[in-house]
Amino acid sequence: MPSIYESASASTGAGTNASDSFLQGVRDCLPTLLGYLGIGFAFGIVAVGSGLSVLEAGLLAVFVYAGAAQFVMVGLLAAGAPLSAVILTTFIVNLRHLLMSLAIAPHLTRYPLLRTLGFGALLTDETFGVATVRLGATGRLSGAWMDGLNVTAYLCWIAACVLGAAGGRWIEHPEALGLDFALPAMFAALLVLQLQQAPRGKLRHRLLLLGCVAAVMAACLPVMPSHLAVLVSTVLAAALGAATDR
Repeated sequence: MPSIYESASASTGAGTNASDSFLQGVRDCLPTLLGYLGIGFAFGIVAVGSGLSVLEAGLLAVFVYAGAAQFVMVGLLAAGAPLSAVILTTFIVNLRHLLMSLAIAPHLTRYPLLRTLGFGALLTDETFGVATVRLGATGRLSGAWMDGLNVTAYLCWIAACVLGAAGGRWIEHPEALGLDFALPAMFAALLVLQLQQAPRGKLRHRLLLLGCVAAVMAACLPVMPSHLAVLVSTVLAAALGAATDR
């Protein structure tokens, strides 16, 4: 099975390539599925514990499809927050998806508008991480590969949320199973892969940007909610990276 690293040596010219196929996108998504399963299962448990039904938890997974936003929505609904506050908070939490979509959009401009909207609608933190690793290895993205990656992640997330909600009444403390660490562990692995694929001249630049993110986060956390601190640090680091990248 060719990996996203082996495909770096593949031809970048026009034409169909096995490493650009839907099936290869599915394969490249597989290492992230443990994170989807763990976090989705935990969300289902939390959703049912907050008073939602299995169907409602499943519909949130289908139509919201954003782990952090879903947890925030469930918490706000359980606290009796007004609908306007739920919508505004979810919008702010999900603003990072705009930045991620903008980052990969230049590599998919050859596809029709509706299809590119589909790429963006199903893009997550994890699939974005896998896509950027692939860009570092091959310098290109294909629509079939993106579909395989996104659809696999989407279906896995829905299944995990529904299963968690269905079995939620039997698991009261998901953190005892380590499910709460699945997402940070997956992000750490994606970060290591990106650093390994970085050209030697850019590795220091990326490490400095990581330091900037950490510094801004540390400065913001005492004065604003964590989701806003993540957004501010991400925007500033992205702007700095775009201005200094060579």
